[in-house]
Amino acid sequence: MELIGRIAGIIVPVFMIVAVGYAYSRRARPDLTSFNRIALDVLSPMLVYTALASRDFRWREQLLLLVAGALLILLTGAAAWLTARATRTPVRTLVPVVMFTNCGNMGLPLALLAFGPAGFGAAVALFSISNLIHFSLGARITSAHARTRDLLLSPLMLATALGFASAFSGVRPPDLLFTGLKLLGDAALPMMLFALGGRLTLLRREDVPRGLVGAFARPLIGLAVALPLAWVLGLDDASRGQLLLFAALPPAVMQFMLAERYQQEPERVAAMILLGNALAVVFVPIGLAIGLP
Repeated sequence: MELIGRIAGIIVPVFMIVAVGYAYSRRARPDLTSFNRIALDVLSPMLVYTALASRDFRWREQLLLLVAGALLILLTGAAAWLTARATRTPVRTLVPVVMFTNCGNMGLPLALLAFGPAGFGAAVALFSISNLIHFSLGARITSAHARTRDLLLSPLMLATALGFASAFSGVRPPDLLFTGLKLLGDAALPMMLFALGGRLTLLRREDVPRGLVGAFARPLIGLAVALPLAWVLGLDDASRGQLLLFAALPPAVMQFMLAERYQQEPERVAAMILLGNALAVVFVPIGLAIGLP
């Protein structure tokens, strides 16, 4: 009962905000384009930078977890390639959906509630490593014509580079400025969840069949890879919990933007992502139940 209460305390606030975003978007049909742009170009970079540059983030202690996160993404991609072949799903459609998790919109708020401020920097570091691989290798898998340079020069990736530079060097802005940057970053978490709820209004009944493979393969393959990987690497309880939550998350919303940009079956990718995020209410508690110490 205590474990159930802990899991409820983590997921209920997150899914409540998603539900509010869903209900409001169903009723008002708002145009969230500018909303999402601000979150992506301003608030999320501030969140990433301040978490990595914070004095609470000790990169040496998280190095093994970052290696585990990178290995998880790559091994999951290899398993997704086999799944694509077995199900006769285009590799460029399925593999990036399974490789990359929604570790921003959903993963960061969940990690903050599950592991507290002390463990939040590690979750942001996993998010940053995921973005680095997503905007380079993931973009190339989606399309051979992807312009990786443009993606790696995005505000989010520049903030990641600056954040790790501050973590390594210890050089940070003065506390007066850092506090303002952190306030901006903190606003990103509820905004991303609200926007995710808005996106779920786009899920249609006819999208369900074509989205099933990616929606189920993402957390199932992720957890199947993460469990033995955590054991082989000898991760401590906190890092193991972070990795298993990361593995249980639904597909990354960002992948739809890449699929749409490069016209790689964007409707099918959208169905996989939206259905996968709806199914997070099932798989996230499983990941937490396995991973929480």
